[in-house]
Amino acid sequence: MIRVIGLGDNVVDKYINTKIMYPGGNALNFAVYANILGIEASYIGVFGDDNAAKHVYQTSKSLGIKLDHCRFYKGENGYSKVKLEKGDRVFVDSNKGGVSAKYPLTLSGVDLSYISEFHMVHTSCFSFIEKELAILRQYSKFISMDFSNRYTNEYLKECCKYIDCASISCSKMKDEDIITLMKDIISYGCKHIVIATRGARGALVLVDGKLYEQSPCLIDAVDTMGAGDSFITAFLTGYINDMKETVDFSVESGNKGLTKVEEYKDVVIRANLYKAAIFSSKICSCNGAFGFGKSYKE
Repeated sequence: MIRVIGLGDNVVDKYINTKIMYPGGNALNFAVYANILGIEASYIGVFGDDNAAKHVYQTSKSLGIKLDHCRFYKGENGYSKVKLEKGDRVFVDSNKGGVSAKYPLTLSGVDLSYISEFHMVHTSCFSFIEKELAILRQYSKFISMDFSNRYTNEYLKECCKYIDCASISCSKMKDEDIITLMKDIISYGCKHIVIATRGARGALVLVDGKLYEQSPCLIDAVDTMGAGDSFITAFLTGYINDMKETVDFSVESGNKGLTKVEEYKDVVIRANLYKAAIFSSKICSCNGAFGFGKSYKE
């Protein structure tokens, strides 16, 4: 079984209609979802010293996420303010990362040695990690980065040359425009996979030049928070775990990543896309990204 690590953002999502906050954040969600799927997961990020930070940290630790390399600073933890509209989460406001923005991660030699032990690293455009990507590339077997819908061509060009998988949120784009963007991302240097989530329209996934489409597993969603993160986590961890015996993951190989493939690759991709759609629908049946709500006061 593979081992994975989330690197970067953690937040609380504050639901303004109920005054309940839930742990979340793209990189932390990845680690938690991987853990739910039975995969050993760690997380490195920055925590504040307020009640929100304590809730996120204690919840993550109770779930079995390894947090040994996290940082702690005096100040406000990252948060977003959210409202629900017929089960669909809508972001209203945020503090733009809180202490994570004020004290962005600088990876030490100890951190990098630790990261090199994992099969996959996942980070995001909310993680303030851009300046670390070049050195991270040297120590990582597979790097995934989620750009959400917060990207420009210049930003993609800056980051994609260091990563193996890029994820983008494209619910309001036409499919032909999405496919063009996916191909552009590969041309910017992303090595192997582009995942484009389209909300209720499912996902388009480009793997080593071959395009796949996955329909959603539609349900009456309680809360769509984490729908994209859970899909990405389930697909990537399942695919990499299934392919690990035929993939060269050694740093010494020059970080070529997914280069050795077998005839069953297509079946593996399709199976894990289907599993990812089911897992994502299950996540949409709980409140917050993965539950564990707690009341808060302004």
